[in-house]
Amino acid sequence: MEPAPAPIPIPQPHEISDREKEDAMGSYLMMFAAWGAGLPLPIINLIAAVIYFFINKKTSPFVAFHSFQSLLTQIPITLFNAGVIFWLIMIISPYAEDTVYFYSYLVFVVLWNLIYMVFSIIACLQARKGKLYYFWVFGRLAFARYFGTKAKKKREEVNRPPEGF
Repeated sequence: MEPAPAPIPIPQPHEISDREKEDAMGSYLMMFAAWGAGLPLPIINLIAAVIYFFINKKTSPFVAFHSFQSLLTQIPITLFNAGVIFWLIMIISPYAEDTVYFYSYLVFVVLWNLIYMVFSIIACLQARKGKLYYFWVFGRLAFARYFGTKAKKKREEVNRPPEGF
């Protein structure tokens, strides 16, 4: 019988500073602010998420996890929203006309945006409590990046003096 693998060290809510909790919460709140500012241009949300991720990715694994998860979930929503904008532009131009397919796609995108908003609010509140909240698929990817075996190797790296000292 193989021994059980060593538990993965995950920061507990009482070990996380208020600043880290606020930064993690900000990764989801920032998305709402960018969404309001960039509603006609969905790519602005993605750019804001990328900037927020690169600013906060080295603050702590907890903040980096939430920033990365927020960024990953932003990608498909941005693509869906860009599809609506592109299709609207085509409808306005003489190259296409509005069809039942467009309205079906519009309803699909609106539903995904609502689902995304609900889960982002839940993730935001959980981050404020110092808890990890896992989105479907993207939560596992973010966890593997910041708490998995790859992250463990980075934590084990230590600075050493030059040889001879």
